[in-house]
Amino acid sequence: MFGLGVWELLIILGIVLVIFGPRRLKTLGSDLGNAIKGFRSAVQQDEDKKADSEPKVIENDAPPKSGQERNS
Repeated sequence: MFGLGVWELLIILGIVLVIFGPRRLKTLGSDLGNAIKGFRSAVQQDEDKKADSEPKVIENDAPPKSGQERNS
């Protein structure tokens, strides 16, 4: 994983824990999780909005092209 082993990750985690402290680290983690949830929901809403705005043509209900008549 990114060229980092387990020991390197544990050392980095220990340094971050010393710098920020357990309480602040927990707050940062929950804030990051909420940001990711918000991003995912915004992307999903955008996809839903695109899907709803696309025109839906039912077979044989399309308007005739210019110069052609509908066969009914």
